[in-house]
Amino acid sequence: MTDLRTFIAGLPKVELHVHHVGSASPRIVAELAARHEGRSPVPADPQLLADYFVFRDFAHFVELYLSVVDLVRDPDDVWILTHEVARELARQQVRYAELTVTPYSHVRRGIAAPAFCEAIEDARKRAAADFGIELRWCFDIPGEAGLPAAEETLRIALDERPDGLISFGLGGPEVGVPRPQFKPYFDQARAAGLRSVPHAGETTGPQTIWDALHELGAERIGHGISAAQDPRLLAYLAERRIALEVCPTSNVRTRAVADIDEHPLRRLVDAGVQVTINSDDPPMFGTTLDDEYAVAARLLDTGPDGVAALARDAVTASFLDETGKQRILAEIDSYLAGQRG
Repeated sequence: MTDLRTFIAGLPKVELHVHHVGSASPRIVAELAARHEGRSPVPADPQLLADYFVFRDFAHFVELYLSVVDLVRDPDDVWILTHEVARELARQQVRYAELTVTPYSHVRRGIAAPAFCEAIEDARKRAAADFGIELRWCFDIPGEAGLPAAEETLRIALDERPDGLISFGLGGPEVGVPRPQFKPYFDQARAAGLRSVPHAGETTGPQTIWDALHELGAERIGHGISAAQDPRLLAYLAERRIALEVCPTSNVRTRAVADIDEHPLRRLVDAGVQVTINSDDPPMFGTTLDDEYAVAARLLDTGPDGVAALARDAVTASFLDETGKQRILAEIDSYLAGQRG
């Protein structure tokens, strides 16, 4: 696996399911915690963060995630966070990433929507110049905050419409947060040209995925691992090439899957479903995108060719323009050919 890890480390990639705040490195989280010491439960020592980010279940994960969101207090924090996320992704040879951003969480904490959007856009442009990575945004409804959050997220998306915004999402807990109630907001976002990428089927069953498809017009599914329980759904996804954004380590750390060896990735791939490999909230889960590719390679019992195929699937499932897709696909093919000697 050492040779395969070396191959993965150099492989050009895209990342389609990674959260903005959830990607904050331990160093950045600790620095923000130190700035707000006494007003936050988040440790200001990077060494203590690994213990802090041990989750009992998905609800506990959301609780701790929001405690990190609370550390982002002003546009400078937003800019630094965004630029650092881009730096870490580029270090792993990520050429393009669709970052899930939850503007509602920051606006309700006092950052004005225009200032928030200006900060992420400026950081996006700087990251392209500094690291050669292209970032795009998925504005994400925090499902636990209900319809008021959906309305505000849509308003920010349509009123501010930053240049990097390409899609509209729905995250947070699935249990007790039915997808159909968000249909009017997704309808308006889609009518405005945004793509639909809700989370579904991570901690609930296949019906949540069906709801995301039929009610929210989902073009990709965040997680979607419970599709493995429904042969009809697997066939539907495979036939229509609706990709799943799979995050193996995340599913174990949030207790959505009991053990990595029980992860349904192999069943999804064997059913012909297009899967993409992603890191979700990498520092919180003690992982990286490179690590997730290594996990996927083990679960699928595959080598460089299979890993490169996963990277290609992520490119084709992305919302990058066709010219950009072809450029990265050619780079993957060239890298693979070079490694074969």
